[in-house]
Amino acid sequence: MTFLLAASCDAVIQSQPTHPRPISELHQSMRIFWRPFGFLRRLLKVESCRITESESLIPLAWTSLIQKLSKAPGIFLLDQRKRFSTMPEIETSRSDSELFSPPSDVRGMTTLDRTAFNKIVTIPVLKVRKEIVNKLMRSLKRAALQRPGIKRVIEDPEDEESRLIMLDPYKILTNDSFEEAELSILKQLNISPQISKYNLELTYENFKSEEILRAVLPEGQDVTSGFSRVGHIAHLNLRDHQLPFKHLIGQVMIDKNPGITSAVNKINHIDNTYRNFQMEVLYGEENMMTKVRENNYTYEFDFSKVYWNPRLSTEHSRITELLKPGDVLFDVFAGVGPFAIPAAKKNCTVFANDLNPESYKWLLHNCKLNKVDNKVKVFNLDGKDFLQGPVREELMQQLGPLSKESKHAVHIVMNLPAKAIEFLSAFKSLLDGQPCGSELLPIVHCYSFSKDANPAEDVQQQAEAVLGISLDPRSSVHLVRNVAPNKEMLCLTFRIPAVILYKNQTLDLGEQFLGN
Repeated sequence: MTFLLAASCDAVIQSQPTHPRPISELHQSMRIFWRPFGFLRRLLKVESCRITESESLIPLAWTSLIQKLSKAPGIFLLDQRKRFSTMPEIETSRSDSELFSPPSDVRGMTTLDRTAFNKIVTIPVLKVRKEIVNKLMRSLKRAALQRPGIKRVIEDPEDEESRLIMLDPYKILTNDSFEEAELSILKQLNISPQISKYNLELTYENFKSEEILRAVLPEGQDVTSGFSRVGHIAHLNLRDHQLPFKHLIGQVMIDKNPGITSAVNKINHIDNTYRNFQMEVLYGEENMMTKVRENNYTYEFDFSKVYWNPRLSTEHSRITELLKPGDVLFDVFAGVGPFAIPAAKKNCTVFANDLNPESYKWLLHNCKLNKVDNKVKVFNLDGKDFLQGPVREELMQQLGPLSKESKHAVHIVMNLPAKAIEFLSAFKSLLDGQPCGSELLPIVHCYSFSKDANPAEDVQQQAEAVLGISLDPRSSVHLVRNVAPNKEMLCLTFRIPAVILYKNQTLDLGEQFLGN
């Protein structure tokens, strides 16, 4: 048996976190063998260092620092009526996250007040003639301020023929902070390296969603800045400590993500028959009818009534790439069609099923929308009934000795991770007659969750227990994604053994599964 760990870069697209990626996602960027090394899980704990107010120095802006600043040569306080004046030196030890973070008094805010985020910061600027700005900026990429939403070049309030270039306050502290190449170009263009200061007003619009939420939520708590994007909907999964701020969080997500007009939070687990979940609209419109594009296909559905996960985009592509034109695909839990429709576009024969009447309705709709309705046969059955009915009938024709058509590969996708392994029992003695050649036996792609220390071995053993046979060496396991801490989603792929699929077959002793 081969255990494979493969990359899965799912839609991320749509889910847009700015905090560091968890180590579980980093596992997905490597291809390793499970068996010799085991499935390692080690969380990296990084201690953060935060500069306190008493240890920091905001450049020339606060009266509480008058005594300290008065001791520094060439530094003086700015007249409140002016925003710009000469500043021979700038001293700072603040981190960028503090200088450009929202005011501290927004902590604990539960009703969004955008005006409370207004703040004045003092940064260094370089005065230059306006006609040479473009030429100079190419040479000052290192020194220029790199802050989203803030212009790097502004008008000089005191001289309309000049412009002010915003400089990075952590790279340009004094006139001597310029590198030799930068000083050389300044000299060539006859520009004085004299640094001045400018009072820059920051507003709510200048802060990123993560910065806003980090400033608002209790200090030291996790910040929600990522979400799954489903068309115009931002789908969040808030934790308990974030719930008092849920409406503010929803509003911030809509404000900071163009095209998002509704923010929802999942309020229960996907544990019902139809694989959808209850949700609460945190902010924005309550319209859950949406349209998404995935891998160049279009899907429309009511997000509140069907299952859709944009993080499975890569997995949908992976399975599609395994198929060849003419192959047969049985999609047992098809949802709205993310496996079935791409397969049909690849000229495969597709049988797609879902028990949820809403999924069935939108599956039919999406087949027409993507112009494959003549290539997909759609069913609204329980998974077991689908396997023992339409799947059995088609397999008898495809694999039977009377079939005159050239033999194509048969794939069976079972994407119901919470329960799919239980449905494997439907394959027992499913077909009559003489077994087909081993190379024609159907290939099953069965999805499952695991919290085991060795999830690949765990998933295989669960399947073997249901089938009553060892799957070595005919199976492989693919890590799809990390669902939660210590919880993985995996895909077990194997050919159904003939002794299982056909009636009146006898297991060899070596094939029997000797489980507990």
